[in-house]
Amino acid sequence: MTLDRHLLILIASGGSALMMLGALGFQYIGAMPPCDLCYWQRYPHIAAIGIGAAALLLPRAAVFPLAILGALAALTTAAIGFYHTGVERAWWDGPASCTASGVSGLSSDQLYDQIMAAPLVRCDEVPWEMFGLSMASWNSVASLILAALWIMAVRRA
Repeated sequence: MTLDRHLLILIASGGSALMMLGALGFQYIGAMPPCDLCYWQRYPHIAAIGIGAAALLLPRAAVFPLAILGALAALTTAAIGFYHTGVERAWWDGPASCTASGVSGLSSDQLYDQIMAAPLVRCDEVPWEMFGLSMASWNSVASLILAALWIMAVRRA
């Protein structure tokens, strides 16, 4: 059974919608506010939802470039999720706006200022895990699957 191009786009953009609903559920129902990198991961999903809606509503000629954009959006959020995973696992430093920095060489006033300027939610802490993977990691995995669906739609466009 081969999936129709429109069905693939519907599944891929619907997957992004489910990812956003999950993120909002964790935020508002689970009381887990997002960090800066979490927000960054949301923007491509929102774009993919809009791209999917446009691809389903516009004429057939517009579907090919929109499916490419949908794949790029899914790959973008997968890459941000991978970067976020690396920050959580201390593989590399994250943005200064949401990660802990060293305290050596700071005066007590500078340390106090650093503490007071620190965000409430840090990007280098894992608030939730399942099977050893954080939310950022699961976002990467799911987004790669969504990208594959978008690419299948491109090939059928």
